[in-house]
Amino acid sequence: MKLTGENFIGNKRSSQGNERFQAVNPATKELLEPLFPEATQNEVNEAVERAADTFTEYSKKSGEEKAEFLETIGDEIMALGDNLIERCMKESGLPEGRLTGERGRTVSQLKLFADVVREGSWVDARIDTGEPDVRSMRKALGPVGVFGASNFPLAFSVAGGDTASALAAGCPIVVKAHPSHPGTCEWVAKAIQIAVEKTGMPEGVFSMVHGTSHEVGLAIVRHPKIKAVGFTGSYGGGKALFDEANKRAEPIPVYAEMGSTNPVFILPGALKERKEKIAEDLAGSVSLGVGQFCTNPGLVFHEDSNDAKSFQTELTNHVEEISAGVMLNEGIKKNYQSGLSKLSGIQGIEVLAKGKDDENGFRGSAAVLKAPASVYFENQDVEEEVFGPSTVLISSSGKEEILNAAKKLRGHLTATIHGTEKDLTEYSELIEVLEQKVGRIIFNGYPTGVRVCYAMIHGGPFPATTDSRTTSVGTKAIERFSRPVCYQDLPSTALPDELKDDNPLEIWRLVDGEFLKNSVR
Repeated sequence: MKLTGENFIGNKRSSQGNERFQAVNPATKELLEPLFPEATQNEVNEAVERAADTFTEYSKKSGEEKAEFLETIGDEIMALGDNLIERCMKESGLPEGRLTGERGRTVSQLKLFADVVREGSWVDARIDTGEPDVRSMRKALGPVGVFGASNFPLAFSVAGGDTASALAAGCPIVVKAHPSHPGTCEWVAKAIQIAVEKTGMPEGVFSMVHGTSHEVGLAIVRHPKIKAVGFTGSYGGGKALFDEANKRAEPIPVYAEMGSTNPVFILPGALKERKEKIAEDLAGSVSLGVGQFCTNPGLVFHEDSNDAKSFQTELTNHVEEISAGVMLNEGIKKNYQSGLSKLSGIQGIEVLAKGKDDENGFRGSAAVLKAPASVYFENQDVEEEVFGPSTVLISSSGKEEILNAAKKLRGHLTATIHGTEKDLTEYSELIEVLEQKVGRIIFNGYPTGVRVCYAMIHGGPFPATTDSRTTSVGTKAIERFSRPVCYQDLPSTALPDELKDDNPLEIWRLVDGEFLKNSVR
């Protein structure tokens, strides 16, 4: 197989329009072959119509059938071998080890959702016997639009978490490929298409369209047969899709994971005991992946003290040794530079440390800035995400100012607390405040790195996401693409298998307030 530069409309390939674009190697600025087509309105329409036509058939597939499909997608991604990793390295500038690990995460995520739907209890079946007899469960929502992210070209892209959870729920998908890595997207699309054929899935269950313009993505969101959208990216991009979806005659949910600065609170006891280690690890977390993670720790609060001064010195020493790294594309590098310039231009903020410079390709250098808490309280821009390897240290006068800083926060994906047991006792209110501000609270660790598991929440209040009740990572992500349906007094023979009296699927069900696998009556 080789890359052909086409849109995937169900089981066929298409390139109707005249506009073309190329991927760019961010390490060298080299243009990469082949040319990729800007999808037309007709192609988007056909992709969505095929998904809609497929929905009823696909949504009725058993948990076992959907599980086999998801596992086969994972197997076919692995079967792509070096072709996928080599192309992804060229398009993203990410190293081989990182991408090999990300491929493993992507495949594991598909297999985790396969386990979820094979077991079946995710549907939250509820049965209340009596008069009337009332039963409910979650059902697939409908065709879903999925938008790939730039920073995870595998795990948050064509076969990423949104795709895995939507397909697991029983929803056909139309993917908007990310223009930074269109070749990577095509390789993965080929793998999914092969899996569709091997497992006998309906042809319209998966489509993928290319495009550099906003219009391709907006065309997906505007289509009346799209019932939900999954997005990972910038605040501006996510908010635009959210606003567009709410202009529709039938508004739909947009599950957008957007900007976050992921505040870190270093409490006095921890700073005294292990300031050197925290400085070293924080430098590594800030610069990991050239800071191109939605969980990058971009804001650090601590009390002003001699320990804090020593911590800043240690952090400076580590950051100054960090080499410039390849950023994902030219736009991200420019936005990072402009974001740093905006921050450093705020009165009261000063640059504490900078990493090594390198002007080759689209490279970004690490940076640490610092400011007193008064600057943070007076200027909302200090809290805005700067996507890249930087962080801002905020020094406070004491506990009260730290707590007030936490109360001022907007919504974020994560918050981290470094502390001792004594710190946690003295700052017990801090956890209560942060519960209202973020989706995940981390203790004595770092936010970079999101485990894919049953309990994970990768979400948070606006503006981190457009719906704080959901997650884009972990098995609860499947709930986004389903809705509850209630059945009253239907005979057992007319009910879905999940709600039948004899429980043929042997799933856990809430029967008259008790979780059981037993038959009813």
